[in-house]
Amino acid sequence: MRHSTRRVLAAGAAALTAALVLTACSGGGSDSGSGDASGGGSDDELTPVTLQLQWLPQAQFAGYFAAADQGFFEEEGLEVEIIPSGGDIVPQDALAAGDVDFAIAWVPKVLGSIEAGANLTNIAQIFQRSGTLQVSWADAGIESVADFEGKRIGSWGFGNEWEIFAAMAAEGLDSTTVEIITQDFNMNAFLQGDIDAAQAMTYNEYAQLLETVDPDTGELYQPEDFSVISYQDTVGAMLQDAIWADTERLESDEAYAETAVAFLKAVIKGWAFARDNPEEAADITLASGSGWGPSHELWMMNETNKLIWPAADGIGIIDEAAWTQTVEGALAAVNETGARLITEEPPATAYDNQYIQQALDELEADGVDVFGESFEPIEVELQEGGN
Repeated sequence: MRHSTRRVLAAGAAALTAALVLTACSGGGSDSGSGDASGGGSDDELTPVTLQLQWLPQAQFAGYFAAADQGFFEEEGLEVEIIPSGGDIVPQDALAAGDVDFAIAWVPKVLGSIEAGANLTNIAQIFQRSGTLQVSWADAGIESVADFEGKRIGSWGFGNEWEIFAAMAAEGLDSTTVEIITQDFNMNAFLQGDIDAAQAMTYNEYAQLLETVDPDTGELYQPEDFSVISYQDTVGAMLQDAIWADTERLESDEAYAETAVAFLKAVIKGWAFARDNPEEAADITLASGSGWGPSHELWMMNETNKLIWPAADGIGIIDEAAWTQTVEGALAAVNETGARLITEEPPATAYDNQYIQQALDELEADGVDVFGESFEPIEVELQEGGN
């Protein structure tokens, strides 16, 4: 490991408790952030930057940990503090409050915050595809979203449920007929029969099922034991992990805008590294504080890469059609109580491709593959418990 890993460990390995401490100490990162994330950095002085993740360290964020481990942030003149969350920190709220310089969050969640008054801009859409699944038992008769009415549908809440309702709205279904069961971030309720169709991410909870022993056979569950609905195959698919910046600072603080481009360059190099070196990237994430086992972490790394690569327009470019689908889904969705996520179109400032495009142009000039056209996922064999 290169010396930059030490900084990630300072924030990443300490997980939730340390995250709170780090957040508090940063005064809002933005004493480190707003005051000093002023771009550029000299040869002798790195520009401090704070990044708020939306969850604990895991390969979902491998590109950021790889950027730190491989020294890519330092190459761009940055000293980046990666701050985990454990559900107690809402990334877009931390960013809007000035506590951090950049944040990772799903697009529909931030659309709700923007309508509530947050002034934020999506400057890079890292995940190009939705990784959300709804998983039921193979014999449950739930083969599509059209089968949801009257069922007990699992969701984690906190904005993760909007693809369910967007997909139901697209099918003309009555969302008030479903019973939403709040899941923990595991599949225990599903395995115990409390949920008809559980929410799962391709890179996480679905793997939890496949690394669990079927008590009837004594062997691990197999894919054919389940019926899997991918929201990416529905009109309800929404954009997920994106990098968000403070809109007002982008407009008024030239140094912050320059830092945004430098930050994106380092991050993209990190994700390209994770694409080309999935085993090493999984190990880096484990060393950065992940609590998963090695086979689970490698599965997550592989599935995360599938959500990013290949990137037809370049990693991070916000596709207008996918953005429009996400907004229209958020406008159409009605939850089980009849509530809506948003009621009007977000402002034009809600996304901006100029920063990621500048970063991609500079990286291409340096010979970095920002498209990953030849990307091929690896084969990962899950072990019991993800070990």
